Amino acid sequence: MTLNEDAPAPRRRRGAALEHSLLDAAWDELVEAGYAGFTIESVAERAGTSRAVLYRRWPTKPELVRAAVIHAGGKERVAIPDTGSLRDDMIELLRRANRSRARIGIMMALQLSGYYAETGTSLSELRDEFLAGRAGAVDTLLARAIERAEVDPAKLSPRVVGVPFDLYRQELLMTLAPVPDEVIESIVDEVFMPLVRP
Repeated sequence: MTLNEDAPAPRRRRGAALEHSLLDAAWDELVEAGYAGFTIESVAERAGTSRAVLYRRWPTKPELVRAAVIHAGGKERVAIPDTGSLRDDMIELLRRANRSRARIGIMMALQLSGYYAETGTSLSELRDEFLAGRAGAVDTLLARAIERAEVDPAKLSPRVVGVPFDLYRQELLMTLAPVPDEVIESIVDEVFMPLVRP
């Protein structure tokens, strides 16, 4: 067998491109094998690289898993709706989150119990990191609703503002399936809107 000297040499991935490729491989491995079956070796093999390349960036399995979850979440951006009414905006925001993030939410609950035990952290803490640095979609919707006099700002305590997504997550974690439209509408119509209306 002779080497084809005209064939271009394979391009080496570097910097952000390499890191994204490694984290994509880690996420795929986590989805397929779960935390218990997840190893640096299996991620290296999936990514077509060496373990040393991974260990230089993430010295431990939990660090790589955390980075992979945050990376996967960053790829699932949810556009903020603007329908002209808070009720319809909130329903659409929950529907969009349901389409793009339900799988990740279920994965974080089901596959990562070993991660939480090993690191002494919780689903809530990982979720906070997953969402860190993002503009608050609910805050944007509420600011618009205040301008339209649809809500009473005095009623918008952190607990009340969190109600739609708290109930959404509860449903998601109890059923381990995307939340049906009728449940999303019920959360908004029967619970959230009565709490915030003037």
